[in-house]
Parts: sequence; C-alpha cells; structure tokens
Amino acid sequence: SGRGFTKPRYPYIKKASGFSSAPGEAYDYIIVGGGTAGCPLAATLSHKFKVLLLERGGSPYGNRNISRLQNFHISLADTSPSSPAQAFISTDGVINSRARVLGGGTCINAGFYTRASPSYVNAAGWDGQLVNESYPWVEKRIVYWPNVAPWQAALRDGLLEAGVSPFNGYTFDHIYGTKVGGTIFDRRGFRHTAADLLAAGNPNNLRVLLRASVQKIVFDTQAGRRPKAVAVQFKDENGRQHQAVLADGEGGGDVILSAGAIGSPQLLLLSGIGPKHDLEKMRIPVVLHNQHVGKGMSDNPMNSIFIPTKKPVRQSLIQTVGITKMGTFIEASSGFSQSSDSIQCHHGIMSAEIGQLSAIPPAQRSLEAAQKYARNKQNLPREAFRGGFILEKIDGPLSTGELSLLDTDVDCSPSVTFNYFSHPYDLKRCVYGIRTIEKIVRTKHIAKLSGVDEYPMEVLLNMSVKANLNLVPKHTNDTASIQQFCRDTVITIWHYHGGCHVGKVVDHDYRVMGVAGLRVIDGSTFVNSPGTNPQATVMMMGRYMGVKILRERLGRAAEV
Repeated sequence: SGRGFTKPRYPYIKKASGFSSAPGEAYDYIIVGGGTAGCPLAATLSHKFKVLLLERGGSPYGNRNISRLQNFHISLADTSPSSPAQAFISTDGVINSRARVLGGGTCINAGFYTRASPSYVNAAGWDGQLVNESYPWVEKRIVYWPNVAPWQAALRDGLLEAGVSPFNGYTFDHIYGTKVGGTIFDRRGFRHTAADLLAAGNPNNLRVLLRASVQKIVFDTQAGRRPKAVAVQFKDENGRQHQAVLADGEGGGDVILSAGAIGSPQLLLLSGIGPKHDLEKMRIPVVLHNQHVGKGMSDNPMNSIFIPTKKPVRQSLIQTVGITKMGTFIEASSGFSQSSDSIQCHHGIMSAEIGQLSAIPPAQRSLEAAQKYARNKQNLPREAFRGGFILEKIDGPLSTGELSLLDTDVDCSPSVTFNYFSHPYDLKRCVYGIRTIEKIVRTKHIAKLSGVDEYPMEVLLNMSVKANLNLVPKHTNDTASIQQFCRDTVITIWHYHGGCHVGKVVDHDYRVMGVAGLRVIDGSTFVNSPGTNPQATVMMMGRYMGVKILRERLGRAAEV
C-alpha cells in the first residue's frame, strides 16, 4: 500500500524513483536489503556515517495484513508481485517464502522472540558483552510479553506433564525445559517490526529507498589489485536503472549485503562472485572464484500434529516452547480467525493456502494445490477448524543443500535444495519429537480440551485428508513408519539459513574474502539457526555489527 510513504514520522523513506544521484553524491555505507538485519544495521551506522538502505519491497506501514495478528496468514497466501511475501518451492518440494518488504521477515513471521544460547554466541566468536547490550537495544523498542492464549497454556502444562521441565517462566533465554518467550505483537495484537528500529537512527544521515531492486554490485577490477566494491546498480519501481556510489573516503565504507539467506548468495553470484564454472555457464563475468557461495543451505524441518477440540480455540501463533536435550523444539499454534476482514477459517501458521501442504508428500506439492485448497475450503466441516496444532522442529539442522542460479533475473528465486532429513540424526530427532507430541496429547491438560473421542476414526481420517491435517500417527512404536511420516509431512517454519558461511565466503568480520569493500551481515552467514526462532539474533546481529564497525573506524568516539 502506498499509504505508508506519507508517514511524516519517516521522512527518510522514499520511493526508488525519487533517487537522484547528483554528481559527487556518494554514501559511506550502502546496505542492500532493509530487513531483519539491515534495518538495525542502517540505524546504527547512520549515527556517524551517511547510509543508503535499498529495499526491493514496499512499506509495511498502513498494511493491515502485516500489522494485525489475526491477518498473519494473508500476506503469506498472497502471491501477487506486490505481496510482502514471495513464495518459492525448494527442489525438495517444500513450499517456502521470502520477505519482500521493509522490515523483512519480521513483517510476515509468527512474532516469537527468543535469544540464542550462550554456547551459540561463543561458537560464533561474538563479543559476549556487546551481544548482551545489543539484544536489549532491540527489546526495549519492539518486544513485548504475550497474553498467554488458552492453547499455549495447555501446551505449557502438557509439556511439563510429559517431562519437558523445568518451567522457566517468561524468558528470552535459551534454556532446557519449557518457557514462554517474547513477541513482537503488542497486547492489542499489533505487530512491531525491524522497520521501526530505523527510528533509532539519525534521520539526517539515513536514506531508505523502497521498491529498489538491486541488480548487482559494481567492482573496480584494476589489474594487480583486489577487486573492490564501488557501487550498486538498482532498478526503481518503474524499471529505470540507477547507480548508487560508495564514498571514496579514508578508512573506506562498504557495500553490505543484508538480503537474507536467499538474496545475499544470489546477489554475490549475479555480481560475479561464486563457482567459476557456474558463473561462466550463465555468462556472468567472473570477479572472484569461490566454490562455497550458495553452499551449506539449511532449513529447519517442521512436522505438525492436529488435535481436534470440543470447542473452538482462540487463535494463537507461537508463545510457549519446549526445549529438549535431544535438540527437538516443541511449539504450538491455533487458527480459526473470526476477524471480519480476514479469511474466515484458517489454520494459522499451518494453513494450506500459505503452502503448508503437510498431508501431501513433498514431491506432489504445488502452489496450484494450495490455491485449490483455498477455493474448496468452504466445503470443509467446521470441525476441521476446531482444534490446535502441536509442532516439532529440529535444532541446527545437520542436513545441508545448496543454492544456484536458474537465470540472471534477480526478481526470480534461484534454485534451492535443503535435503531435509538427509542426515540420519535429523530424522532421529524428528521421531523423538513426534513421540514427545504423542505423550503431550495424552496428558490430562490436552485430553481435557481434546475432542478426539467424539468422532469415529474414519470421520477424523476423512476430515484430516480433506483439510490437510496430520493426526497422531497410528504406529508410534514403529520407528520406520514414524521416519516415513517425518519425510512425508515435512514443512517449513521459514528458518532457512546459510549460503555465505563464515570461513568459507566471509571472514569473522563478515567481510567477503578476496574482495575489498563488501560485507554480508544476515542469516546467510549462519551454519545453524540461533535459538528456537532466529529473528531476535538476526536483529541483534545488525545492531552488534553496526556498533562494531563504528568502533573499528572511530574507536571509543563511536558510542551510540
């Protein structure tokens, strides 16, 4: 919606077509991707330097499908070119989504906010003190404690009864047991996003362009010198090309890719950094051969179980989580919105119309199948929407795949393979997760709400097939059949990462190895997904790296 442009509070946000590059106009930092990492990074750097933030999507402001909790699934179901979500299907067959809006994934996610563990921070080589200052910087601006919904309270009590203990109360910390985490939805169900963090910047030093689709990074490739990033080329909303130039200053600024785990490796490849053979095949001039670009892609697999209930349950996204020692995380969600401007009946984060086709094996899924489900939904019995989901997902994961270009069009998603469950330990953890859910379903807290006994089995089975729901599998003691269930019903919770790993593509300061003036700061640098849900750590990382870069250049004068 264009209404977001007129917000007087954000005078620094403009349409890309308004970009005029006056002779000699240059920026200390050009950040590609105004998302979960890019917004806090831009805000922080703008305190001392001139920053240009380029976002390919539009504004989140004035869009009720972004702002309202009960409309959560609508953005993900919207496949139009102006949607804040861009659907893609990995070669594995799992339907997935990338953000295309200022604020990135924080505008289309389920809102759950929780930090990474101290061991994750140590393994990343981050400065613990600065990490512990950077998380609260985010939290005091956009994070809230939830009103725990009835279905979330039932999961909390069921987890404890099933042995996922102790209860750690309300906490951002990643600790074994059961807890209630933070959320970016306030008490009115209104979403706050990474875009709101831009207000913490210096508006005189910050320019944000919307619908600015970066085509490639421009390098100075003089013979005998390391290639140096000097500019970026981007297209505005009318298709006109522009070039934004880096200032040629002392100590030098950078082009920083914060385009996410799909966008950042894709842009490196389109700019000529990646496996030489692949680039030549696409007729892309090679700036630097690096076979690791696009490798090590991972997505945390999720499987869900539907529990029919006697009465409708109130809609909830994710508030409670069980963190098991096995590295399996248990969460819950419920749908069935009654909002007047919403899709009347849906399954929240498990809705088939957003691509969560868990009752169809991955090889047979398609966007057409999701749309067909949406059309036929009114024929489903109301009981199909009376209930809640318990989800299990895998820490890490250990299975990896890769990303490669299908063409040289930046607007098209590249080919991505995640190889879900190709590592046997991921499969073992899924089996453990399904068995844990079965235990939870049997606890008195869930049994009290559950309507399973009210329907004959064939009615339940028929309903589950038509409504794209997975019930508790029959033979949970048969490991082979649970493994097959894991493979057949795998979906995503949109926590994919990798493609620009530290030590392979970037160094520990997130500088792209082998070239000057270029960094990657986002989830594409992660080997494992942080905590149970990554947004907290991705926002923290944007703030953290902003402060670190300021300190590198200015020393102690950098405090912001």
